[in-house]
Amino acid sequence: MRTRIKICGLTRPDDALAAARLGVDAVGLVFYERSPRRLSPRAACDIVAALPPFVTVVGLFLDAPAAMVDDVLASVALDLLQFHGAEGQAYCARFHRPYIKALPMGAGIDPATYARAYPDAAGFLLDSNRIGQAGGSGRTFDWELVPRALGGPIVLAGGLHAGNVAPAIQATRPWAVDVSSGVEAAPGVKDPELMNAFVSEVARVQGCYVG
Repeated sequence: MRTRIKICGLTRPDDALAAARLGVDAVGLVFYERSPRRLSPRAACDIVAALPPFVTVVGLFLDAPAAMVDDVLASVALDLLQFHGAEGQAYCARFHRPYIKALPMGAGIDPATYARAYPDAAGFLLDSNRIGQAGGSGRTFDWELVPRALGGPIVLAGGLHAGNVAPAIQATRPWAVDVSSGVEAAPGVKDPELMNAFVSEVARVQGCYVG
């Protein structure tokens, strides 16, 4: 199985285009007001406009008022929503858009129990944050805690970079990996060489197993 790649926290059209040219499957745009990677709808539209076809655009929200999400959706062409806070299932589903729910692996919760509360989620993003935190901290968590089944595809996040993504994939066999700070020169500023190294390492490790 091919491990998909999402690069999150993009703030510049040129970085998004560079990521697409490397073959990433998805890009993440952050709409959480306290994040250093936060985008305005206008800036997000500029990034979307720079992307070629067949790159999934993911919008990240954290406990945002529903009206704010509606406003973003009215102006930005998002393919998938990512909810990173304490949002309940009814809230996540009200936007009638496919969504993934972040599971805070630093919260001491049981991932399987947490995931069952979101039966209509398109997948689950496992990050090192605690509830109420946006992730992107550059911290990993214990990959042994990743369950083999969650009722949906697993997206592995949390402190990934070119130096550790291979063992992370080997340990968890995720549907996708999600990187942000691990490919940055500064918050929101992606480094082309780090992005290339990350994508290359994912491709390399995929050649080591069949599954």
